[in-house]
Amino acid sequence: MVLEREGMSVLGRRVSRSGGRILAYHSVGQPLMNHNDVPPKLFRRQLEWAAAWGYRFVPASEIARTGGDPMDLAITFDDGLRSVLTEAAPILKDFAAPWSLFVVTDWSDGGSPWTTNEVLGWRDLERLFADGAEIGSHSATHPDFGQLDGPAARYELDRSRAMIEARLGFAPTSFAIPLGQSANWTPVAMREARASGYDLVYAQAEETRPAGTIARTFITRFDNKRVFSAALSGVFDRWEEWG
Repeated sequence: MVLEREGMSVLGRRVSRSGGRILAYHSVGQPLMNHNDVPPKLFRRQLEWAAAWGYRFVPASEIARTGGDPMDLAITFDDGLRSVLTEAAPILKDFAAPWSLFVVTDWSDGGSPWTTNEVLGWRDLERLFADGAEIGSHSATHPDFGQLDGPAARYELDRSRAMIEARLGFAPTSFAIPLGQSANWTPVAMREARASGYDLVYAQAEETRPAGTIARTFITRFDNKRVFSAALSGVFDRWEEWG
């Protein structure tokens, strides 16, 4: 992946945009997540670069609902991993940057594939929500929705939404597709998401995302200044990065 991103950052096609860009991260200082983990020092540098280039940090929902301006940039995180609280949130506060977190609710309830120390619990999420983080759903158990029929998809969507409402006091209307690629989402899943109450559904690459979804640009631990600039310039808008 590192060689691909480096090569594309040099040779890839820049894309002009009429609206803002939403970035997707996973963890900030949890090496368990491999290429999905951005070290804290690099995360801070990426925000510094974006600010120096003139980007304005805005909520993801603002871009999703209005399109935003070309220099609008939103920060989101998937999975609900602990380093979002311990490492990312303090850095984001330094930049007065709003941000969003999409949680796998059964993981926060103790059912994660890792130790409970790796995942944010409900008290952690309550704290982040009280501090202004925008909380959305990333499903109940992180399945591949491309493999689910309607009832199974609806169960995941309803369960996650109900758990967030019970623990945080509101029913989320935003949902980030687990795995995020076009193969991981279907018209059936979209129908069930709408029926469950989600009106914002976040996917991956701009040029390959399923109909009705909102594009995000995924950021990795390999994204130095040149690669990060390329990501913000649309070089990876046609590239679905991982499953």
